[in-house]
Amino acid sequence: MNKFLQNKDEVLRYLGYKNQVLDKVTNDLIDELMDEMRSLIKARYVYKFFNIRKEKDRICILNSNFSIAGEDIRKHLDKSEVCILMAATLGNSVDEKIRYYEKISMTKALILDACATTAIEELCDRICEELEEVVQNENNTLTSRYSPGYGDLPIDIQKRFLAMLSAEKSIGLTASSNSILIPRKSVTAIVGVVKRENNSIKRISCLQCNKYSNCMFRKGDDRCGN
Repeated sequence: MNKFLQNKDEVLRYLGYKNQVLDKVTNDLIDELMDEMRSLIKARYVYKFFNIRKEKDRICILNSNFSIAGEDIRKHLDKSEVCILMAATLGNSVDEKIRYYEKISMTKALILDACATTAIEELCDRICEELEEVVQNENNTLTSRYSPGYGDLPIDIQKRFLAMLSAEKSIGLTASSNSILIPRKSVTAIVGVVKRENNSIKRISCLQCNKYSNCMFRKGDDRCGN
């Protein structure tokens, strides 16, 4: 994949900057840690297409015993007959270096963490661009991504979600007993496939998220920042 961390403004956003002027020392440190992050990333990802059946309060993945409960995901996939389960990770080295800096420099740890968050979002965007190319031949397009823990989609589906993708074997991604992804800088998401003429679904809004009131990472308008 192409070089990560192309947009420094995204790193600054995750650091909580809002158009403040950076002093040279801080600016140089951010640049240095962005370069370090690029050297640490071992991006891996996996995705699979699944036919789905929609029930009143859940989405059933056909030919499996896996179902996804929640009104929000049911609405999100309302116009889809097929969905994609995807998982992506930056790899263990990123987590290890963040933990290292947490012991010697919290400033560096925070900056590197923001770099990692930016990078995993870039990776997910690139995966979706790849998926768009896959589905466009049949006049299809994609909905936005929807991740466990967002809205009313329970986060405790992570282990079953990863099992559907054989993610531990394919990309080394697992989940803890508390449904925390390991490595931490990883993402799982559901994407719907819809006919291009039917794609009237709005982008996910931060206003729909149950973390909206205390999220420091949302963008300035009502668009989702994650």
